[in-house]
Amino acid sequence: MELTEVRFAGNGGQGLILSARILFHALSLEGNTAARSQGYEPTSRGGFCFSDVVAGDGDLDYPLATGLDFLLALDQVGIAPSQSLLKEGAMVIADERLTPEPPTRNVELYRTPLADRAIDLGNIRVANIIGLALMCGLGGICGKDSLAKAIESETPKSFLDLNFEALETGFTAAGELRA
Repeated sequence: MELTEVRFAGNGGQGLILSARILFHALSLEGNTAARSQGYEPTSRGGFCFSDVVAGDGDLDYPLATGLDFLLALDQVGIAPSQSLLKEGAMVIADERLTPEPPTRNVELYRTPLADRAIDLGNIRVANIIGLALMCGLGGICGKDSLAKAIESETPKSFLDLNFEALETGFTAAGELRA
């Protein structure tokens, strides 16, 4: 895997840090070197939050994101602080309702109803997993089996079935968008 930089951005309480932890674990299962970082405002919910994963084949020269290849934006509050880091041609997946003004210039943009799909599954709290699966399905960052193993390891047992359903929903949506 070439050096790949991924950001999960939105507001606190959307599971962005968990998504990065799951991706980090899945990439490690596939033999990649990865680093994870995060930042958030002092409010526990509602303020800007992000979590980044930097991954590649060998040693990482620098463990923090400096040029994003992928951005999953679950809320508008995550756009402005992330936009200047987007590489030309970066893949941006944005919730169509909660990010009304996603970046459009020099990016591959997918606007999709992540929160609404999560609500359809029964819990808005899995929008992050749907988005993670969609991003991996479209971008080939890591495989579905690795993500499933990471979800099993990183999420509470009470949410396991719902998270697996969200994983399927995201990969199905990726297949539909590619078709």
